[in-house]
Amino acid sequence: MSAPLFLVEALPTGDTLTLDGPEGHHAATVQRLRVGEELVLADGRGGTAAAVVTAAGRGTLDLRVTSRGYADAPVPRLVVVQGIAKGDRGELAVQAVTEVGVDEIVPWAASRSVAQWRGERGERARQKWVATAREAAKQARRPWLPVVAGAPDESTASVARRIAGSAGAFVLHEGAQDRLTTVDLPAAGEIVLVVGPEGGIADHELATFADAGARTVRLGPSVLRTSTAGVAALTVLATRLTHW
Repeated sequence: MSAPLFLVEALPTGDTLTLDGPEGHHAATVQRLRVGEELVLADGRGGTAAAVVTAAGRGTLDLRVTSRGYADAPVPRLVVVQGIAKGDRGELAVQAVTEVGVDEIVPWAASRSVAQWRGERGERARQKWVATAREAAKQARRPWLPVVAGAPDESTASVARRIAGSAGAFVLHEGAQDRLTTVDLPAAGEIVLVVGPEGGIADHELATFADAGARTVRLGPSVLRTSTAGVAALTVLATRLTHW
């Protein structure tokens, strides 16, 4: 099994450090790492430091850094605009797309989104997505932590502006004729992938996105849930772009 990864605000500048706080608790108490075991520290911005445990305490680990590294950000950058879903389906979607390599997740307040994020409740919901992405990135041993867009949600107009500024944009829709497996993909820049909520994407939203430069695409003959459509599409993109 590969060494577990823990996210820190900043990588150590010296050769030794003490891992404490929530990550130290998880490493020492939950995963029960012991002297001699290895782990990886990451700053979420591509930097990494491999380390070995030299002492284990209550919720803390003393570490010795054995090597350092840096992973370039993947190109092109992959952005998933995820229609806000009810219950835990949105968090399931965030977890899955993070594990397969998304670079940014944009919560989208689609017209058919049953759940609506407003005020403090909306910010709490967004923070759940942030926490979910963080844990999924650690599980996947990702040195880059995906960004969850800063606003509690984004309107169709703001998503359209994001599409207009991208190198390529695709909207998943069961009525599309083109397949994501065959459309041309940009080699650089940003690719935006739009996933609708449970009720689908309204006609006026499709028209707005098309006017901004997006193409509607489909994956296959079946219609996937909002919690699985994004990860299926990202798997196609990761393969075609040779990220995988």
